[in-house]
Amino acid sequence: MSKFKEGNLEAPTRHPLNWKDKDFYDEDSLNNELERVFDICHGCRRCVSLCKSFPTLFDLIDESETFEVDGVDKSDYKKVVDQCYLCDLCYMSKCPYVPPHDWNVDFPHLMLRAKAIQFKKGETKLSHKVLTSPQKVGSIASKPIISPLVNWSNKNKTLRKVTQKVLGVHENAVIPTYHSKRLSKLFVEKSTDSQFKVAIFGTCYGEYNDPKTVIDLVDVLRHNNVEVKLIKKTQCCGMPKMELGDLDSVVKYANVNIDPLIELVRDGYKLIAPIPSCVLMFKNELPMILHENDDIKAISDAFFDPFEYLSLLIKNNHFDDKFKAIDKEILYQVACHQRVQNIGSHTKKILGLIPDLDVNIAERCSGHDGTYGVRKETHTYSVKIGMPVAKKITDSTDLVVSDCVMAGNHVAHIASQEIDSIHPISLVKLAYDL
Repeated sequence: MSKFKEGNLEAPTRHPLNWKDKDFYDEDSLNNELERVFDICHGCRRCVSLCKSFPTLFDLIDESETFEVDGVDKSDYKKVVDQCYLCDLCYMSKCPYVPPHDWNVDFPHLMLRAKAIQFKKGETKLSHKVLTSPQKVGSIASKPIISPLVNWSNKNKTLRKVTQKVLGVHENAVIPTYHSKRLSKLFVEKSTDSQFKVAIFGTCYGEYNDPKTVIDLVDVLRHNNVEVKLIKKTQCCGMPKMELGDLDSVVKYANVNIDPLIELVRDGYKLIAPIPSCVLMFKNELPMILHENDDIKAISDAFFDPFEYLSLLIKNNHFDDKFKAIDKEILYQVACHQRVQNIGSHTKKILGLIPDLDVNIAERCSGHDGTYGVRKETHTYSVKIGMPVAKKITDSTDLVVSDCVMAGNHVAHIASQEIDSIHPISLVKLAYDL
């Protein structure tokens, strides 16, 4: 094939993940497709700056005897796969050869297939399985007696070395705090007479690590006369397990979540999650994995990013834009898992309504992305990827803000100066003087 074939100019379309096909887990079939796609990537190299996967691939090719993909040992393909954290940016914003182009390149789904085969073969480390079980870990670490010890140990340099050795958590990575006062305990039911109804999927992170942000979201919605419910008895959205290639767990979790979510959708509720990864999972990923499930499609249609929903309120003249001034300069990092939803820059537009707030935009990856930023094997690369964002922080920057609090915390953590990070919804609440 010619490596200079004209790229596709149409909007990218996504095919379902055919994980039930008989050859999905066939390693020879996988390697043939990896070689085909890697050859296309080699001839383009447009995505070299996105993450570590592409530089790893191109180095393998450039250091081979043939200087082509056929000179790379297929056993080394795993090195490329292990650096992909499924952010989807290459597919949604860079690659000119995605469907409907004839070459049909879907790099993230190909990496997911490779990860799924690795998982099936038992090549996944136990520490990775633990780190991608945030609900199980959080339910234990947030217990009243245990959480103070966990939080203390995560700040102790000596114990962090032990954690790195035992759990594979890099000693310098930022670790979230665990709260014994969980979101489900802090949320207070309140009846509101409104046609606008929202049910919040609190997420594992919101439940155990950052209940304040979710409560801030609740307060902002109620201030705008929106009825708010907290969805209870849910499972993890499944994103961490998907990044691991554990598709069976992804489907298992989804089956737990479907019944409570579809019941709310049928009752007229829109669904919101405070973490972009969880929104992306329900809006995009699960409909591609469970593409024959009509309930998942309905849940997907009802799912909103928090600021996307606030924009819906603006559109319906149901939003209070009477903000008090906030005299601060912020660095707003646009989360990758929000960018690839193709919903527009709702957060930026609404923050722009707050008087005196100086918003500097960083539309680059933070490098954190789930467990990638904390694992000992990848933390160093994570810092390198996120450093261009961190370098945008100046002496006049007051806050780092990101719709993904974990990404914002990572950027603040690797910055050269001490700085706090918050979710942008907390700025909106502050502007309401609530």
